[in-house]
Amino acid sequence: TIAAGVAKGHADVILISGSSGGTGASPQSSIQHAGLPWELGIAETHQTLLLNNLRSRVVLETDGQLKTGKDVAIAALLGAEEYGFSTSPLIVLGCIMMRVCHLDTCPVGVATQNPELRKKYMGEPSHVVNYLRFVAEELREIMAKLGFRTVNEMIGRTDKLKTRDAINHWKAKGLELSTVFTKPDVPDSWGTYRQIDQDHGIEESLDETVLMDICKPTIENGEPVEASLPIKNTNRTVGTIVGSELTRRYGLDGLPEDTIKINFNGSAGQSFGAFMPKSMTMELEGDSNDYIGKGLSGGKIIVYPPKTSTFKAEDNIIIGNVAFYGATGGEAYIRGMAGERFCVRNSGVHAVVESVGDHGCEYMTGGRVVVLGTTGRNFGAGMSGGVAYIYDEQGDFDKRCNTEMVSIETIDDEDQNFLSSMIQNHLDYTDSSVAKMILENWSETISKFKKVMPNDYKRMLQNIKRVEESGLSGDEAMMAAFEANKSDLARVSGN
Repeated sequence: TIAAGVAKGHADVILISGSSGGTGASPQSSIQHAGLPWELGIAETHQTLLLNNLRSRVVLETDGQLKTGKDVAIAALLGAEEYGFSTSPLIVLGCIMMRVCHLDTCPVGVATQNPELRKKYMGEPSHVVNYLRFVAEELREIMAKLGFRTVNEMIGRTDKLKTRDAINHWKAKGLELSTVFTKPDVPDSWGTYRQIDQDHGIEESLDETVLMDICKPTIENGEPVEASLPIKNTNRTVGTIVGSELTRRYGLDGLPEDTIKINFNGSAGQSFGAFMPKSMTMELEGDSNDYIGKGLSGGKIIVYPPKTSTFKAEDNIIIGNVAFYGATGGEAYIRGMAGERFCVRNSGVHAVVESVGDHGCEYMTGGRVVVLGTTGRNFGAGMSGGVAYIYDEQGDFDKRCNTEMVSIETIDDEDQNFLSSMIQNHLDYTDSSVAKMILENWSETISKFKKVMPNDYKRMLQNIKRVEESGLSGDEAMMAAFEANKSDLARVSGN
């Protein structure tokens, strides 16, 4: 799979991340029982690419508890040419590995937004520079002993590695690791590290060949444009280059809504509408691959099935996995089902969809999501901000929601107004039969909606409202609310 991906020009860098790294917020089950050592992954990847004469086109990177020059030397000899350090530099900067990165209670001020705790931060950039200088010095000493002048000479030289002899520990008995040290028998002319730049065909992308010309009046003079185009699944990141030019010309505020309106027909490739800014609207009659709306930054995306389709849209997948990942703003209206990890790390987009797979709204920090149907398991895991509304017709959503950080609530009057407005937009844009049914039976259907509210986010909103009612405003109100929220959290945790 890796070799095929590189052959098609998909990858410039392949990262093999080992099992022993990761965030301090990881659960113990993941830290102790998930993943494999990076040594196995980097060796197999390097060998596979080399056997297919593809190694010279891609950079191999690895990470996972790299700490010393010896670690870097071993990684290079197994096939890696870039090396990721995370935990060690954090330790150098003062991290004491409390593993509370996700709780905003870091006692040394590294992983927190609490201004009082941040005062305790004692790290300096020079500390990391000094540490990495020692790593590099150790690597130089090892290279000198092995007879190498450059790191590139070391890549894949597994003949310079050997296993320990006579290992008697019961856990090591029976292990056969000789394949890790295999050096493929390939011609000397085949590169063993990145030497060839890949042509990703950006000049042939839909943005460069068609959209930039269509949108030229907008980009140069701010004039509105509208067009209809076919699309196929080899057209990836459609709209991203145009959006970049718009942002470069008009800044974050952009132009008025719908200044650029492009209607597509067909099957969109990965990352349709990625990072699209305000003033752009892309409507898709068809379906989309993964990562639609990734990093959406104010634009609007509308997806619905072909008008001639006889399938029930609400029962069929229309967009792929990880839709609207990391979106910071904008709107989305999806008539049909989404795959897994819908709106993961969403921090601002308002989206309507008719069903989602597992892990919906995971790590969400802002925005609002309306699901007009069922969800998969583990909904709302790690969700610390924003609000989600679920149409729970079967009454069993509670079983699929991860309530570690959120609560399931009933709908109030303000929620009703927001929901009716968003669902009406969904109906207007997509002609959704589900939206139509819900609105036509509003007095009955509204009682079936569940509200997913992050506990800390709710507490903060309540404190902000309380402070605003006291007469404060602006930064003073936010700081007062923050202090009040901090006190509430302390009482809840017993600290």
